[in-house]
Amino acid sequence: MKLIIIRYLDLFDCGHNMKLLVKMENLQRYYETPAGVVKALDGINLEIRTGERVILLGPSGSGKTTLLNCLSALDSPTDGTYTFDANDVPRNASESMTSFRRENIGYVFQFFNLLQDLTVLENILLIQELAGQKDIPRAEELLRLVGLEGEINRFPGEISGGQQQRVAIARSIAKRPNLLLGDELTGNLDTETSQKVMTALVKACEQENITAVFVTHDEGLVQYATRVIRIDSGKIVSDELTN
Repeated sequence: MKLIIIRYLDLFDCGHNMKLLVKMENLQRYYETPAGVVKALDGINLEIRTGERVILLGPSGSGKTTLLNCLSALDSPTDGTYTFDANDVPRNASESMTSFRRENIGYVFQFFNLLQDLTVLENILLIQELAGQKDIPRAEELLRLVGLEGEINRFPGEISGGQQQRVAIARSIAKRPNLLLGDELTGNLDTETSQKVMTALVKACEQENITAVFVTHDEGLVQYATRVIRIDSGKIVSDELTN
């Protein structure tokens, strides 16, 4: 497959003052299996700057989710370097990796993962409390941001799947993460609902100045990204701006 890399940094106006947030050099993640070594990531070189919304596209088994797990320090690479805001990201040390995630990473899951016995507002307040940042007015503002100001006292089971995912978005940015990650976050939603969720997500990222990276199989979500990276067989095969 032909490698297509656009030097996106050359295309940004210097006035945007986009700071380098993520840098990966020759990142590798190999797994030993009975059939031999599986190269889930095979020499990834990647830079992401603040304010970007990056979508990772590729077929099943291409390495997208493995890359997301390395970005979040849920997994440690086999080799290569990963720096976040100019600091080495901890690896092979669960406590340090957990601290890194708590301080820097927000995550939107495919299956929402809301606590069913807490109201919409309480789900967000819980995350704020865990981060030591309980702020009711901000929690309410985040729900307005994703268009759910009328649902704050309802329970997750009383609202639609798309609304639950928008709650999950508000919850994921409640602690002001430096990097927001999502793995197939619209995978369980129909097209119309997916569009509503992604519109809310873009609005939230822009207003909160959050950098985001999302894994998807859905080509239709490209319109919501500022940059699209395609992965195949553990390698980046294209890296392009969307506008």
